[in-house]
Amino acid sequence: MSNLICVNKNGLYCPRGDFYIDPWRPVEKAVITHAHSDHARWGSRYYLCTTGSELLLRRRLGEEVSIETVPYHRTKKIKDVSVTLVPAGHMLGSAQIKVEYNGEIVVVSGDYKLDADPTCESFEPVNCNTFISEATFALPIYKWKDPAGVFKEINNWWKENSEAGVTSILYGYSLGKAQRLIAGIDNSIGPVFVHGSVASMNEAYIRSGVRIPELKNLTDTADKAELEKAMVIAPPSASSPGWLRRFKKYRTAFASGWMQIRGNRRRRNVDRGFVISDHADWYDIISTIKETGAENVLLTHGYTDAVVKYLRECGCNAASLKTAYSSEGEEVLEE
Repeated sequence: MSNLICVNKNGLYCPRGDFYIDPWRPVEKAVITHAHSDHARWGSRYYLCTTGSELLLRRRLGEEVSIETVPYHRTKKIKDVSVTLVPAGHMLGSAQIKVEYNGEIVVVSGDYKLDADPTCESFEPVNCNTFISEATFALPIYKWKDPAGVFKEINNWWKENSEAGVTSILYGYSLGKAQRLIAGIDNSIGPVFVHGSVASMNEAYIRSGVRIPELKNLTDTADKAELEKAMVIAPPSASSPGWLRRFKKYRTAFASGWMQIRGNRRRRNVDRGFVISDHADWYDIISTIKETGAENVLLTHGYTDAVVKYLRECGCNAASLKTAYSSEGEEVLEE
């Protein structure tokens, strides 16, 4: 695999630095790519993350956890290994982990996207010897549209619903996706309400310096007339019949890269599916791997076999790296 990084029962391990990257189980030292629950697990003694991830990690893991933060691009020595966190573009604070020793460089991508996103730093490619890349959407069928066009579709859907006195309910994962949706919609169309779990994460974003417009929290006493023209941002887990009873008339939509497949919209039982992802599509994964110049490529999380086959046909030394989260946990379903 690499002289710097290996895999054991706890996850990706750097023996020279005696630390793990996004460990699967509690460990002594954990370097974290981002705050989603399949990458930031509770129970480690010490966490290292970007400055932007700290409040999100504390919200997720508890205020008392031991966290050290570093800004992007500032190198930290862990024993005799150099560790640098580079923007991954996935969500606020997300980072690629660059590990360097004696001229060898390994980069662990975490989750990443290349599309611009006003709620986080943009992805930056890193030259390396070994690149460990996610492969969540690594099939040629996954090719993302221009996000500006997708947000135009969302706004048109909302406007049509608002004019008909119908509440628009847009489902998106409460951390990362919801904030990107809030930043992209046109809130001049009507009031915007957010589910409590989204509001909690919004607070951490605001405290981290990200601009979030003024929104209304969704409560049982929310003004019914306002709701008839409103956009409601909520996690997919909120879609129970009991929760939906508070709305007189409503239409639902789901924002996710998984909406590229029509059957997923039917499975989610929503009226509309909007294809917008916080992961790279097949084409961005391939171009990113080539841009790193890596001689060795390892693929995790998702459709790894398809990328490995393609890269090997191109003469690249590529292999799948099995992890404890081969199905990407809740982020595969909710991003």
